Amino acid sequence: MQTGFYSATGGMVTQFNRLDTISNNLANANTTGFKRDDVVIGDYMRLYQETHDELPLRNHTRDAAQHLNRAMVRVPQVVEGYTNHDLGAFAQTSNPLDVALQNPNLFFSVETPGGVRYTRDGSFRMDDQGFLVAKEGFRVLDNDGNPIQLPSDRQITINSEGGIYLQDMDNLEDVEELAMLGVVRFDNPKWLTKTGHNYYRTDAEPVRPEGQNLTIQGYLEKSNINPVSEMTALIETNRLVGMYQKVMDTHMNELNGDAINKLATIKA
Repeated sequence: MQTGFYSATGGMVTQFNRLDTISNNLANANTTGFKRDDVVIGDYMRLYQETHDELPLRNHTRDAAQHLNRAMVRVPQVVEGYTNHDLGAFAQTSNPLDVALQNPNLFFSVETPGGVRYTRDGSFRMDDQGFLVAKEGFRVLDNDGNPIQLPSDRQITINSEGGIYLQDMDNLEDVEELAMLGVVRFDNPKWLTKTGHNYYRTDAEPVRPEGQNLTIQGYLEKSNINPVSEMTALIETNRLVGMYQKVMDTHMNELNGDAINKLATIKA
């Protein structure tokens, strides 16, 4: 068995998976509120050591571990993927319906066809019925889980607590509180799962944050992608794929060919 060939194949597949993650990061470098993804690369030995005592087969014991093919279990694997929730830079838009979140563990609640989802993209607008909606047309929810409907003849102000206030343009002293944006946080953002279009879902119960410094009106949060770092990682990954491919080619063509030629010259 040519274990080196299988190790190189596993390494190249792992780099392909990493390449997909980097490419997705670069594609969303200009996506509002997007958070960078990354992977942790380990080997099968680590996974085996963590679970082999729990396997149902009797021969999978500590004594059986010594019979493992040490070359095969060192094949690189993507052992974990994670999302970096660090804050991105803020960009001023002066649009009263643009809202940025000031804490990395804060999210807007949005009603989608698949249920309530969470996002950091605060580029909101009004639909034809006057409801506050996200970019895809999904309705933004308030603190009680209800859609927010805005009048078209009032000036809209959103304070740092997420409160939405209506101000009469003819009488600036006439201010009315309409609703509170459904801004939530989670005990552990790690369990949030991306569902596409910059939305997250989770089975965890959201918590309503208290205090000020939650939102900023007229600003949007950029992605936390560093294009230079991602391009560097992209080049590194492409080079690793080329190296693994060279190893595979050496095993399949040069080593096998050399073995066949030598075996053919041996006399019975």
